[in-house]
Amino acid sequence: MNERQQRMQTIISENGEATLAELERLFPEVSSMTLRRDLEKLEMQGEIVRTRSGAKSIAHLSRLHEDLYSERARENTAEKKQIAQRARRFITQGSSVFLDSGTTVTYLANLLVGDRLFVITSAPNIALSCVKNQYMTVFLTGGRLSGRNLSLSGLNALTFLDCVNIDTAFVGASGYTPDNAFTCGNYDESQMKKRVIEKAARVVLLMDSSKAGKSLPFTFAHPRDIEFLVTDDKIGPAYLEELQKETEVIW
Repeated sequence: MNERQQRMQTIISENGEATLAELERLFPEVSSMTLRRDLEKLEMQGEIVRTRSGAKSIAHLSRLHEDLYSERARENTAEKKQIAQRARRFITQGSSVFLDSGTTVTYLANLLVGDRLFVITSAPNIALSCVKNQYMTVFLTGGRLSGRNLSLSGLNALTFLDCVNIDTAFVGASGYTPDNAFTCGNYDESQMKKRVIEKAARVVLLMDSSKAGKSLPFTFAHPRDIEFLVTDDKIGPAYLEELQKETEVIW
């Protein structure tokens, strides 16, 4: 990291974020392209996450995540913890795993203390949690940051996923109905989930029972596309019967 990049890191860390226009004013002696390359390097080092207009610090995103998700994290807490404990069995030491964004997958990530893994994630908060484990190698997908769910997606994320091998993917869903299957509310995120499912040797979908019966705009998978669905014991028998036709359900 050169002196300019260190200054950029400090600016972004102290302010939480910085736009490319602001950095251009602060570093008039270098081109926009050079500044973009500097941001790319800082992102690769896990210091920042690039956004459409500039960059945000990982620490700032962690604090923001706590504010945005505190209410969601308190919903169905027992069920989400139950699902995370059940999904834990699919962790193989030394393997490459993808951890999706979302509160249920976050509970799983928090269980992986001391595990030896290569972790690929689209969630800055999960990356920040996992990087504390000295036995983990952590990669962020990059891409556009969603202010609604703090998930990275878009063309850069898809390009990155093309370069990696995934042994097991742990994917979340925002809704499930028999007609529309597994859905989410963001198009770019749905495309990323599809790519992850295509790349992974094994897909484990984590979904608490409150998502059953909900349908969001974008379908990203059908039960036949995943090896295992991990849910809680409150899943309705009609949904359970329908799901078990095409995948193994753990509940």
